[in-house]
Amino acid sequence: MESGFGSDFGSDFGSGGGGGGKLDPGLIMEQAKVQIAVANAQELLQRMTDKCFRKCIGKPGGGLDNSEQ
Repeated sequence: MESGFGSDFGSDFGSGGGGGGKLDPGLIMEQAKVQIAVANAQELLQRMTDKCFRKCIGKPGGGLDNSEQ
């Protein structure tokens, strides 16, 4: 997911959004905000996944008991 976004961001940033070679500060700021929002969402999702996994799977082992299934 991130690699696709990063490549789009890089190409848009490098081209300056078609502004004749000048970088548009507004466009750069918006892209930075979007990139930060995506990073924050990914971090939140990872934290939730880790926390839920720890709550659900109390003891690691070769299989799941009935409550963990």
